[in-house]
Amino acid sequence: MPARRRNREPSAADRALFEAAVGDAKPLADEAPPERTERPPPAPPPVPSRAPPPLEPGAAAGVDGRAAARLRRGQMRPEARIDLHGHTLEQAHRALAGFVDRAAGEGRRCVLVITGKGGVGRTGGTIRSEFPRWLNQPGLRPRILAFAEAQPKDGGAGAFYVLLRKRRGQG
Repeated sequence: MPARRRNREPSAADRALFEAAVGDAKPLADEAPPERTERPPPAPPPVPSRAPPPLEPGAAAGVDGRAAARLRRGQMRPEARIDLHGHTLEQAHRALAGFVDRAAGEGRRCVLVITGKGGVGRTGGTIRSEFPRWLNQPGLRPRILAFAEAQPKDGGAGAFYVLLRKRRGQG
């Protein structure tokens, strides 16, 4: 068992050694801490007590009917947009997750995600077909209330409006 150290006054040799080590350094305690210029990261979304229902295009469980209709009609103007054209599936998935996190952290409510319709001779785009599944994954689902296919002026069948949850403390 190691011996206990007792509180004792340092010897003259200890004080001289300490003074030589710190030299003319001044304590920082008297100075004010530097001001933060960046915003703290957004708080994670609240953990729901039960899993939210799966998202379906155009369906809006947990959103009032008027808001759901406005989303489907394109009457909620997107506050941000991302175009996933030209991405691999993995790149598109990561880009979507980062975009939704940033938009939700900035307090945005409606965003536009352009997936594309798919190439010539195919039945549909791969990114477009994976998009609903990605939105329902645990990392994104808690941030999203609803999504709907965009109106032709915003990309039609190759794009989606996504309605994000309000951050806590937001009006």
